[in-house]
Amino acid sequence: MNSAQESATSVVVTLSGCSREDADAVFRTLGRSFESDRAAGDAPQYVSEGHATVWTTTFDVVRTQEDAEPVRLAAPVTAELQGGYWAVDRMQATLAAAFDLLEEGMAAGDQEKDVQLRLSSGVHQEET
Repeated sequence: MNSAQESATSVVVTLSGCSREDADAVFRTLGRSFESDRAAGDAPQYVSEGHATVWTTTFDVVRTQEDAEPVRLAAPVTAELQGGYWAVDRMQATLAAAFDLLEEGMAAGDQEKDVQLRLSSGVHQEET
């Protein structure tokens, strides 16, 4: 795959405003659906306790490995998706299958877009 094709299918996912456990839940959900630059057992870690932490991973969305299922989060997670239009749309659809999401903002360029989302549990109390 050349670099233009790779950038068209890659999405950088940045998570913030959440616990390490919720970041792990989001990345594991996406990792079951798409290939990523994270090792399978690589869990997010705090660099410094008590300080805001941002986690970033790149996913290649060209192939879907598994469909996403609803996931429970302890608290809402702020997610930023950055990549080509098709790739970001595909990632957003996968997130929508696993989480309740609210689009908080979007910036568009010629070949890429940046979407800010608020993810909440996709599993509701009555389903437990």
